[in-house]
Amino acid sequence: MSTNRQASAANPWRAPIFFAILAVLFILEGTVRNGMFSGSWNTALAILNVGLISAIVALGVNMQWGYAGLFNVGVVGFLALGGLAPVLVSLPPVEGAWQAGGPRLLLSLAVGLGTLALAKVVWTRFRKGWAVALILLAGLLLYRWLFGPASTAIEANNPSRYGNIGGLGMPVLLSWLVGGAFAAAAAWAVGKVALGLRSDYLAIATLGIGEIIVSVLRNEEWLARGVNNITGVPRPVPYEIQLQQNPEFIDFAARWGFSVAEASGIWVKICYLSLFLVVLLSIILLAELALKSPWGRMMRAIRDNETAAEAMGKDVTARHLQIFVLGSAVIGIAGAMMVTLDGLMAPTQYNPLRYTFLIWVMVIVGGSGNNWGAVLGAVLIWFLWIKAEVWGPNLIGFLVSPLPAGDVKTHLLGSAAHMRFIAMGAVLLLVLRFAPRGLVPEK
Repeated sequence: MSTNRQASAANPWRAPIFFAILAVLFILEGTVRNGMFSGSWNTALAILNVGLISAIVALGVNMQWGYAGLFNVGVVGFLALGGLAPVLVSLPPVEGAWQAGGPRLLLSLAVGLGTLALAKVVWTRFRKGWAVALILLAGLLLYRWLFGPASTAIEANNPSRYGNIGGLGMPVLLSWLVGGAFAAAAAWAVGKVALGLRSDYLAIATLGIGEIIVSVLRNEEWLARGVNNITGVPRPVPYEIQLQQNPEFIDFAARWGFSVAEASGIWVKICYLSLFLVVLLSIILLAELALKSPWGRMMRAIRDNETAAEAMGKDVTARHLQIFVLGSAVIGIAGAMMVTLDGLMAPTQYNPLRYTFLIWVMVIVGGSGNNWGAVLGAVLIWFLWIKAEVWGPNLIGFLVSPLPAGDVKTHLLGSAAHMRFIAMGAVLLLVLRFAPRGLVPEK
């Protein structure tokens, strides 16, 4: 049994076959119109674009789990923190917001960071708990005295339209890197506290910090309007309406047999697809080079046996912190890309079921420890997640068609919308049973 499994994992055609099957599914989605597929390239490319972003998130989780065995169950928080970057970087400044409370807001943030730094220095040098408590209390009072009026003034500035601090008006592509930096900074703070302890402490810490980040985005309206949402996030590709008014593009669409509206949607999605592929392939290249380097072999040695690695003189906690920060930065980049694609920052959309559980299903199904496996699992699971919403009701309708009309049939038809959860569970169970290391396992 072990020999067969090793031979299956070593099959060089395994990954190409699965990627070919995935390509066929997208071609069918774009060309065949029936009860299973939409027959629309707009739909196929929309699914693929979100699948590529999910693949980048899965790569970040795979770095943490597949390389180092770190269990991050707060993926949604780092994704949301990355999504904040396009709002703060690429949106234009809000008129009057900075004058209302900007300087005082920055001063309050500086006081907060300075308080934490001073408390750490005092504890390191003197080990006096009462002194640290006094510093933290004084810093908290000063912080609240500065922050409260500043945030209230910003939220009162044209609240029906803005009520937030606004952005810097810089290129939106720059915000993708800033989103990675935001997530990396949060990961460093969490890692400094939780890493080095038992693995379950990291899981609890990431779960908590993920919910805290999402809660802050929902409630701090001065930052990104909270539940009022922010629309019109700049995009790095043309707008459909601009293409539909371009005579050359109208002729181009006619030559290919598409309507102008359909062609403009396809063209915009192809532009996004090109950008996302560049980011995805760049991350894969860097990740593969790192994985095959002495650093990558060290990380896998630490993952497999921390005690032996420590005996060889490796600083396990420092290496865990390093990979946790790197993986979270990749997740943050994906979060910024997602907000850019949607053109919308809506904190209520950050659901742990979608942005944590489903990401873990992608990594497990694809094959943890294998970058290409994570990509395959992400795109495949996202495709199935979307199509299960269509296939599920069709399947339930077919199965209950012989039943007489009544409460049972009505209940089953009404529950068909939840088939996607059953489908994901079934896929996960089947993969764990027949391919426990994933569809494309680590070599």
